[in-house]
Amino acid sequence: RAFEKLVHFEGCMPIEEMAARGEMTLAFGPLKPVGLPDPRTGKDPFAVVQLRQDDRHATLYNMVGFQTRLKHPDQQRLFRTIPGLETARFARLGSMHRNTFVNAPRCLEKSLQIKGHPGLFLAGQLTGVEGYVESAACGFMAGIFAARYLKGESLPLPPAESGCGALLAHLVESSADDFQPMNINYGLFPPLQQRVRSRRERRLATAERALIASEAWCREAGLKD
Repeated sequence: RAFEKLVHFEGCMPIEEMAARGEMTLAFGPLKPVGLPDPRTGKDPFAVVQLRQDDRHATLYNMVGFQTRLKHPDQQRLFRTIPGLETARFARLGSMHRNTFVNAPRCLEKSLQIKGHPGLFLAGQLTGVEGYVESAACGFMAGIFAARYLKGESLPLPPAESGCGALLAHLVESSADDFQPMNINYGLFPPLQQRVRSRRERRLATAERALIASEAWCREAGLKD
């Protein structure tokens, strides 16, 4: 339906949207079998559906990565075609949630205060970060900034080489014309000064630099002795 044509976050795509991109898309997405060998053969299967225990009594299981906007009867019909789920009882069927966020480059200062409204801070997913860890990191920064603001003290911003600084730079330095939420990823960090050919070594060097930058910022900000 035309009114349901929404922009989806790439990290949380409905399964039907992924399937529409190609018949192999799901096999390389939520059905990817890496690290889950078949105990009967010792080999990786073509695809897997992972079930995550959702309660202490092991009576409820979550289908991992199965976000969907399909109608409920269609969900039951489709999911019962999966081997092992033919007679499953579905305690709750899938649904999509709206991700509400501000246009951070247009609305936020580097201190996570709303522009033109000193003392009003935003934190978490509402700012335009995506993910639990990222939202917690944003809340950590906003809390520190707010505490220093109330004391009338300044606080150095986390360097872009650190994880917090990379997230903050994404929020306030991205283009306001097409701003979208983002998980932390290596692409948010500044390039390394030295050239490193290996992708693995490049990522290790970026991570080590981030830890060093974070430690230095915490000491400078008085957050760590």
